[in-house]
Amino acid sequence: MTFLAPLVTVRTDQDAWWRDAVIYQIYPRSFADSDGDGLGDLPGVTSHMDHLAALGVDAIWLSPFYPSPQVDAGYDVADYFGVAPEYGTLDDFDDMVAAASAVGIRVVIDLVPNHSSDQHAWFRAALQAGPGSPERERYIFRHNPDGPPNNWGSLFGGPAWSRVEPLTGRREDRGWWYLHLFAAEQPDFNWDHPDVRGMFREFLRFWAGRGVDGFRVDVAHGLVKAPGLPDDALGEDRWRGAPVGDERPKTADNGPMFDQPGVHDIYRDWRSVLSGIRPDILLVAEAWVDPPEQMAKYVREDEMSQAFNFNHLKSPWRAADLRRVIDTSMAANAAVGAPTTWVLSNHDVVRHATRFGFPPGREPDDGIGAEDPQPDIALGLRKARAATLFALGLPGSMYMFQGEELGLPEHTTMEDACRQDPAWLRTGKRTRGRDGCRVPLPWAADGPACGFNATGRTWLPQPEGWGAYAPAVQAADPDSTLAMYRRAIAARREWQLGRGGVEWVAGLPEQVLAFRNGEVIVAINMGDEEVRLPRAGTVLVQSWDGQTGGRLDAITVPANAALWLAA
Repeated sequence: MTFLAPLVTVRTDQDAWWRDAVIYQIYPRSFADSDGDGLGDLPGVTSHMDHLAALGVDAIWLSPFYPSPQVDAGYDVADYFGVAPEYGTLDDFDDMVAAASAVGIRVVIDLVPNHSSDQHAWFRAALQAGPGSPERERYIFRHNPDGPPNNWGSLFGGPAWSRVEPLTGRREDRGWWYLHLFAAEQPDFNWDHPDVRGMFREFLRFWAGRGVDGFRVDVAHGLVKAPGLPDDALGEDRWRGAPVGDERPKTADNGPMFDQPGVHDIYRDWRSVLSGIRPDILLVAEAWVDPPEQMAKYVREDEMSQAFNFNHLKSPWRAADLRRVIDTSMAANAAVGAPTTWVLSNHDVVRHATRFGFPPGREPDDGIGAEDPQPDIALGLRKARAATLFALGLPGSMYMFQGEELGLPEHTTMEDACRQDPAWLRTGKRTRGRDGCRVPLPWAADGPACGFNATGRTWLPQPEGWGAYAPAVQAADPDSTLAMYRRAIAARREWQLGRGGVEWVAGLPEQVLAFRNGEVIVAINMGDEEVRLPRAGTVLVQSWDGQTGGRLDAITVPANAALWLAA
């Protein structure tokens, strides 16, 4: 199967910057801390803009930095138009945008539209106003004296409904409930209400006016619920909270609380708003939707620009599975003229340098603890480097999670007493949660907090030996993971691979994949034995140690490795 431009559907956004961008996710709490309080902040991001420029990324995407009680690390937003004091000020945000712009880096921010914090002014007003009030119509309140209004479960464990009366202490609230698909402190908005729609239109205008180039939309498939809020056919099986060690992978979200047709009306409205500001502003959906043809509905030209390709993230270490994901993703997106995204790690999943260190079929999904089976760190990093290099050779846009360019593994031996993820707490400490991938970054080989700050305080503990991954250590090593990322991103831009196509090379061993993208052949050996490729050319980038360059008549690719070859 071959995918080459032009795409099936011709769109007016063919020249948009995001079509082939490399976008780097920053989790502000864990990136860099300028004031020593143990939490990363916006000045910390600004202070390391040189690292991001040297890496060669086109844009940074920041996870939430808004005022928040931090029940869910900022995804419980109390004010959509400000900056949390622990992260800085609006002036700090403007300084960061200016610093990014000065080195040619665009800024994307998180948009959290499914729910707010219970400390948001609207929800506080709703509790104060009482049953049947207009203020409560902005959220989803229901009356049912006999128990929760339906059997929906929270994705953080337990029921998705909480009683109102304990929050107000009023008898008139007896039998009233409010909906929260996540933590109880994150009440879901009612997207049928004009105030909700109006507030988020203003949000888009406000932040675009401060120089923001795009928005990553959290839980993009969850805003609209099925009429009447019917019971979920999966019932309690949907609730998180599997026993520790249960490696069931996360599946697509479906049911009456997800992927309802009405979400598309919202995104068409947003696209109209953004087109009136700047036509190339990015909207990228975080939506666990399957099959790919269903996901493609989110990226029609009058809706989103892109959607995260979670099927790629979840693909096991098998050549046939990876090729199937690539083929189906590109075909579905080509039908609507959208580029495909590639992603291997983010703030919600086990880092791929660790995930690939487990035997096939045993990759963890809900975190790892010290008592769980531990991965092969060296093997995981070897596979992770190969997977990243192969993905960077694909056309479309690549999303990276902070620290993956350093080869950071998951913190798998964190003491349970240090965990802060609400999924850990709400599931009775059965689901490990996401803290292991959110550990503060190391910027120096030694010293306080490995350079994260000057005091040594960190909101999550760093593991022993963390400083060995620091950029200052890796910059001097031409075989380091950081050096490979820099070479690959630069070569990707030089050879315009993000705008190319995929033409599969036939006749290769079962565990080997290779495709031609323009003048470059991209290959990966996912087997346990080295493979000799009868291809003449010059190696541009390779995932294993050793020098590249020089024209060769045949290439030997080691086990679990990838390379780019200028044919």
